[in-house]
Amino acid sequence: MKKTIMTCLALLCLTTVANAQSIQSPDGKVTVTLELAEGGKPCYKVNYQGQEVLNNSALGVVTNIGDFSQGLELKEVVQNKVNQSYDLRNIKQSHIDYEANEAVATYTRQGNPVMDIIFRVSNRDVAYRYKIYPGRRDTRVCVVESEASSFVLPEGSTSFLCPQSKPMGGFARTSPSYETSYSLDEPVGKNGWGEGYTFPCLFKTPQDQWVLISETGTDGNYVGCRLLNEQGGTYRIGFPQPGELNGAGSTTAAIALPGLTPWRTITVGPLANIVETTVPFDLVEPKYKASQNYIYGKGSWSWIIGMDNSCNYDEQKRYIDFSAAMGYQSVLIDAFWDRQIGYERIAELARYGREKGVGLFLWYNSNGAWNDAPQTPIGKMNNARIRRQEMKWMHDNGIRGIKVDFFGGDKQPMMQLYEDILADANDFGLLVIFHGCTLPRGWEHMYPNYAASEAVLASENLHFGQGACDAEAHNACIHAFIRNTVGSMDFGGSTLNKYYNADNQHGTVRKTSDVYALATAVLFQSAVQHFALAPNNLTDAPAWAIDFMKQVPTTWDEVKFIDGYPGKYVIMARRSGDKWYVVGINAEQQPLKKTITLPMFPKDTQLQVYSDDPQLQGSVKTVKQNKKQQMTINIPCNGGLVIMQ
Repeated sequence: MKKTIMTCLALLCLTTVANAQSIQSPDGKVTVTLELAEGGKPCYKVNYQGQEVLNNSALGVVTNIGDFSQGLELKEVVQNKVNQSYDLRNIKQSHIDYEANEAVATYTRQGNPVMDIIFRVSNRDVAYRYKIYPGRRDTRVCVVESEASSFVLPEGSTSFLCPQSKPMGGFARTSPSYETSYSLDEPVGKNGWGEGYTFPCLFKTPQDQWVLISETGTDGNYVGCRLLNEQGGTYRIGFPQPGELNGAGSTTAAIALPGLTPWRTITVGPLANIVETTVPFDLVEPKYKASQNYIYGKGSWSWIIGMDNSCNYDEQKRYIDFSAAMGYQSVLIDAFWDRQIGYERIAELARYGREKGVGLFLWYNSNGAWNDAPQTPIGKMNNARIRRQEMKWMHDNGIRGIKVDFFGGDKQPMMQLYEDILADANDFGLLVIFHGCTLPRGWEHMYPNYAASEAVLASENLHFGQGACDAEAHNACIHAFIRNTVGSMDFGGSTLNKYYNADNQHGTVRKTSDVYALATAVLFQSAVQHFALAPNNLTDAPAWAIDFMKQVPTTWDEVKFIDGYPGKYVIMARRSGDKWYVVGINAEQQPLKKTITLPMFPKDTQLQVYSDDPQLQGSVKTVKQNKKQQMTINIPCNGGLVIMQ
C-alpha cells in the first residue's frame, strides 16, 4: 500500500457562540450547519443539493468527568482543506483521491476547553468525531458513558435496517452477531426488536435522497456501537447491551486523555453515492506495517456443502486438488479439524497444498467465556500466550490464514480482542477472516492482514433452511446497498450445486440460476473469497460457468453503480485492471427489462454476455457493443446477468 497525504490548513473562520456556522463539501453539494441550541447544546444538520437530509441533530458525549452534551459555549470553528491519496488493494477501489473540508469546533465550559467536534465534509460524505480534553485537575483518563450523537431524519422518511438481536440468544448463545433479516422501506419510528439496529443503516427521505449511517475507526480503545430509535425519525448512537460478553465487562468506553472517539459517518445523495462510498477507509490510518505482501484470491470450502463430516483428511486433500484444478489460491478447513484430522496431518495437508500452489486457512473458535459454541479448536484465540504459540505453529507449517468465529458482542474488551488477534496474526504472516462477529469499521485500511468479516446472514443459512434459499436473491439485492458498502463481506456463496449436500441429490434446493452465481461472485466484494463450489462441479456444472469461476478476480480497481433498489434488483460494474465486469441480479417476480448505458465498453467491442432464459437456463453469447453504448437486458426472477470484455 502506498499513501501520500497533503493537508492544506487555512483559517477560514473563527466564530462566536451566537452564530450558526456552515461547512460545505468541495463541490458545494453537501452543507453541514453547526449550531448551539438552547441550554448550550451542540447540534448540526445536513443538506444535500438544497434538500435537508438530516434535521437538527444532537452532538456531544457524557463522561465520568463531565456531561459535554449541554451547558457548553462554542469558542471557535477552524476550517481546513484536506487532500489525501492512498492505494489499497483489498477494498472496492484500489486508488482513492480523498478531498474534504474539515472543521474543528472547540467547545468550552467556564472558559476552559472540554471538547472538540471534528467534522469532515466530502462530496458525498459527512463524518464527525469527538476529541475530549483533560479536566482542570490534570485528569488523564475518562470513561465515555454515552453519546448524545443523533441523526434526525425528515418526516416521512423510510428505513432499510437490520435489527440488533438480544445478547446470549440464538445458536449456543452466540448472539448478537449481525446476522438478522433486514426490514425494508418501513416508516421510521421503530426500534427493531427493542434493541435498535446494527450498522450500517440506510434511509430514504421523502425527496428520494438516500442516507447511509455507520461508523469507522473503532478499535480496542472504544466500543462498537449501534443505532437506537428514540421516536419518529430520531435515531441516536447506542452503546453495547449489558448482557453481551456473557454479562462481563462494562458497556462504556475507557479512554486516555486527550482522546479521540471513532468517526460517525453519513453518506448522502443518490444510490450511486451509497454504493461507491469509500468513507470507512478515507478517515483511518494503518495501525502497523504489513509483515509481508499478503496473498488474496479465491479458494474452496467443503463445509458449506458437506458440513462437519467433510472435515477429514481425504476430503480436504480432494478439495486441495479441486482448488488446484480451478487455479485457486487456498482451501478453508473448517471446525473440528483438530479432532478429526489432527495437527500432524494438517501439517501434511499444508505441505501437499504447497506442492499444488494452494494455501490453507484454518477455522478457530474465538471463545473464552462468552458463549456455548462447542466447535474446536477452542480456548486458543482468546489467550495471548496460547494464541501466539498456535500462530507460530501455523507460520512454521505454511498456513496462510485463519477464520475466527463466535465472538461475544461489541464491548471494549471484545473490540480489543479483534485488534489483538489481527496484530498477533500479522507478526506470523497470517491473514484473518472473522465470522459470528461485528461489522468491520475501516479495518481493511487499519490492519494490513485483515481479509473480511461475515456480519451478515451468510451462505450457511442456505444449507440450513429452504426459506433462506427461497429468499436468496432478495437478500443479495440488499447487501450491495447496505452491508457490503462499508466493508469486505465474507458470504461464502456462488454455489453451482443444485442441492446443498455432498451428493447433490437432496437437501435444501437452490432457487437461483448458475448465471446468478457468477454475478454474485462479482457483486459481493471481498479480497479473499471461499466459494461454495464443489469438486463435482468440474463435471456436472456448465463448462462456461466453471471457466468464468476460474478467472473471476477478487480484487478490484473501481466500482460503478448502474441501477437498482434495495431488495428488488441491482446492476453494477467492477473493474479489475483494464477489464470491466457488469453484473445484475433480480429478486422481483416480474422479469427485469431495461436498457442500460455501458460507457466502459467502447463501441464495436466484442462482449461476452451470460444470461438466463425464463426457465433460468443460462448460456453465454458474443454481442457487439452498439454505437450508443447501450444494451437491452432481461433478467428473470432469481436470475443473473454478466457482461464482460
